[in-house]
Amino acid sequence: MRPLLRPANLTLVLTYLVLSVVPLFPLALGLPVTRPAQLAGMAVFAWIAVWALFKRPAWFHWLLLPAFIALPAELYLYLYYGQGISTHHLGIMAETSPMEALEFLGARAWLLLGVMVGVVAWWAATWRIALATRDFDWNDRSRPLVLGLLLVALALFAYGHKTNVAAAKGSAPSAFTLPRLPSWAQPPFDIKAFAQSWPFGVVARGLDFYKERVYLADLNRRSAAFRFGARQADPAHSPDVIVMVLGESARFDRWSLNGYARPTNPLLSQEENLVALQDLITSVSATRLSVPVIISRKPAMQSLKDGFTEKSFITAFKEAGYKTFWLSNQMSFGKFDTPVSVFAKEADQVEFLNLGGFRDNSNYDEALLKPFARALGDPAAKKLIVLHTLGSHWNYAQRYPARFDQWKPSLAGVLKPVVTDTAIKPQLNNSYDNSILYTDWFLAQLIGNLKVSDKAAALMYVADHGQTLFDGSCRQVFHGHNTQYEFHVPAFAWYSDSYGARFPDKVAQLRAHRQAPLSTENVFHTLVDLGDIRYPGETLDRSIASARLKRHTRYVDSYGWTDYDNARIRGDCHEVIDKGTPLPRSR
Repeated sequence: MRPLLRPANLTLVLTYLVLSVVPLFPLALGLPVTRPAQLAGMAVFAWIAVWALFKRPAWFHWLLLPAFIALPAELYLYLYYGQGISTHHLGIMAETSPMEALEFLGARAWLLLGVMVGVVAWWAATWRIALATRDFDWNDRSRPLVLGLLLVALALFAYGHKTNVAAAKGSAPSAFTLPRLPSWAQPPFDIKAFAQSWPFGVVARGLDFYKERVYLADLNRRSAAFRFGARQADPAHSPDVIVMVLGESARFDRWSLNGYARPTNPLLSQEENLVALQDLITSVSATRLSVPVIISRKPAMQSLKDGFTEKSFITAFKEAGYKTFWLSNQMSFGKFDTPVSVFAKEADQVEFLNLGGFRDNSNYDEALLKPFARALGDPAAKKLIVLHTLGSHWNYAQRYPARFDQWKPSLAGVLKPVVTDTAIKPQLNNSYDNSILYTDWFLAQLIGNLKVSDKAAALMYVADHGQTLFDGSCRQVFHGHNTQYEFHVPAFAWYSDSYGARFPDKVAQLRAHRQAPLSTENVFHTLVDLGDIRYPGETLDRSIASARLKRHTRYVDSYGWTDYDNARIRGDCHEVIDKGTPLPRSR
């Protein structure tokens, strides 16, 4: 035992132990850990398997490099967002430009670089120890026995997976149908639990991200045959124009339309035909996950899963005879498809106006006004126009022209402000309110254009998520947390006089339901209903414009799937905490 107690050997063992207990780090933050015993078992199993296969640490230490490199991000995400690296986070990294990442990190980019250099140095130092020592070589007779048992377990797992998949697909039995394994013979291995373990589970997360990319790339082909079977309820009296505006990073309580003391909505508040929805929430506070729930029938509790095999309301409108437009001031999707871009491609005309990303003020949302006017003037008799705005995306001061810099001091002119620095709280909040003031002006321009057209038109606005803004003593900012400020979003519907005269019942229901508890799961059904479109299997009990509207359970991604209406709000950050037990995210 004495050689094993050498300082170098102890350093190596302690390093492997530290890596293995990373999944238990949330416990130190007062956060729950799902199935800790299973996580520990998976880690032990992985270490035994790798050690038996490679015989000595020097030959498998290279496999640990991804876990070393990912460790700072894992701890950071738990500290500030209450969850570790997921497919969603990897997607954000892939879809974010280096310039945007540097802008967000600001001076902390150098700190991150220093941490990464330190982590790589740590890995290199322990690799030298592993290379020098032979004290951990697995040379005795137990190694072949363990390898044999691992092969048997692998074979049983592969066989059980194959037969379970066949049974799930409902394959018809035949003479060659393989019998299913009895439960006692199935290895207690779960790939999702393994992905949460450390250090080897990080590879499974990367594999899951790769599978999402492959799935998204193939999604258009897979869903090509999908049809809603949609039709106009009364072709002779259909709406002329339906507009859907996807907001960005807008927070409910910063709109004076919803009671905020500052007059951030001076123009929208004058619109008589505007119905502000007072209690609409988004299920998850991230654009790439929330928008698919808004524009399709994707259930909220599937928002963390890859893609969706159905198409969006764009296809439903196309089937009903509408010409469709997708106008975006967000970044174009470029090399990779994203969970949003696969739906955007359904439109007859797609325009991405923002080629510079989010890093400067080259594109205000008013860049959408001319394309919107062109779409409105298109000779097609019926039109659906979707506008994806940049809204209040960070940097807030770069989202509006100088004439909207009303509340000061702001971040206007501040070179590379660091969003996580609490010292800029006043400037950050003032700039955020200024961005809402500009959003008010932009939306009023859209409504003004619809009024001039004198069409039977309806417009719906819904933000994808809100923002946390150093509220009170809360030290959190931006989005991706578990706060009420990020789940409760501003939303409204507007209708022209011609629309109101043609569809008085829908308008009456909109007004009757303005206080109803709603979620982004209501938007698809409401927009299609506003278009007076019917289809087999329609769900009018989710439409705000229908007398059939029924209340549904509203889940949000807060430490698992939390029932928003059965939750308490904790602290100045307004964290949403389920009074019961949240459902697991795997659902």
